[in-house]
Amino acid sequence: MKTKRENPIPERKIKAVKELKELLNNKRTILIASIKNLPASQFQEISKKLRGKAIVKVPRKNLLLRAIEDSKNENLKQLEAYFKNSVAILFSDEESFDLAGMLLKNKTPAKAKPGQEATEDIIVEAGPTDLPPGPAISELGAVGLQVQIDKGKIMIKQTKVIVKKGEKISQAAADVMSKLDIKPFSIGFIPLSALDNRDKKFYSEINIDYEGTLKALKEAYGKALSFAVARGFANEETIKFLIGKAGAHEKALAKLITHAPEVKSNGEENK
Repeated sequence: MKTKRENPIPERKIKAVKELKELLNNKRTILIASIKNLPASQFQEISKKLRGKAIVKVPRKNLLLRAIEDSKNENLKQLEAYFKNSVAILFSDEESFDLAGMLLKNKTPAKAKPGQEATEDIIVEAGPTDLPPGPAISELGAVGLQVQIDKGKIMIKQTKVIVKKGEKISQAAADVMSKLDIKPFSIGFIPLSALDNRDKKFYSEINIDYEGTLKALKEAYGKALSFAVARGFANEETIKFLIGKAGAHEKALAKLITHAPEVKSNGEENK
């Protein structure tokens, strides 16, 4: 026999669970994204940009778990391990990786804060600055930058790494980057995992590298093109190379014929 609850479940919670359940069942993609260290203003800005593409929710964990249970969709349980602190859930009819790509394109540069860990080497390039001579000279020198005065402004003489990858950012380094308007981080929604309800596929780690993928495609194209030309395979991509190759062979043959010794009818060579 079930015990009766002393306090009835608030209507707002019942409504929230119902809404989450409908979204979980009816949307193609359910994506979990990290919003750690994301200011509220950035969150609102990105959410606005996603209107018409995705519905963004930051539900309480117990409400989401109840909605998953009520949905009777076993595939959704794979998302539970990724629902931690500082995450948002996006519901969309877009394909998972298209939605993840939108999130990555909406990341914005951010200033460094003391104590943050550098994800890459932070480099200050040599060249002029807009800083006038004064206290800034000693502040730049404190992080190892060599400077000089040029036309009334501070100029950095040599490019230097002021924070190495994996190191904690010091207060001095953060102050210098702020003065030079260097923003070494990017903030936004970071895709963690996604479920494609239509294809019944779960993506435990989403890692989209546009630049790396483009570089790999260019390298693969170059290798495929060279192989096709070497094999004499003709199409719209290789034909100009094959014609050029044939022209080069023609010139080489013509040169050999021109310099070949004349042969008499009796088989003797003319010298």
